[in-house]
Amino acid sequence: MSFFLDNQDVDKFIVIGDRVLLKPKSPQQKTRSGLFLPPGFEDKQKVSCGYVIKSGPGYPIPTLPEAHEPWKKSDEKQNYFPLQVRTGDLAVFLQENSYLIEFNKEKYIIVPHSAILMLIREDDLVE
Repeated sequence: MSFFLDNQDVDKFIVIGDRVLLKPKSPQQKTRSGLFLPPGFEDKQKVSCGYVIKSGPGYPIPTLPEAHEPWKKSDEKQNYFPLQVRTGDLAVFLQENSYLIEFNKEKYIIVPHSAILMLIREDDLVE
């Protein structure tokens, strides 16, 4: 599934819930032995990888009602269980759970946190 967007800035994107916005890693053009791969070979793979651009706040945690103190002002702030990903991580994910979007002629992928199999984090590159 692909989706096209025009005339906006990536910094204005707000990722919701447990989803992660990825910039796909450039596909391999050759095998290790030097054979050239046909176009579209990467699309048929079950697992792919990309760099984390943004992530959502995490999994929402339900708030308990405070029935024993009705005079207290209710706090409507939602709490979240944070995600493991950080901006700049290389994420290996299941491609069948991903959604491809195209923005300013660049491709981005949105995946749920549960579809990410592994993260590769270089501490020197991350804040």
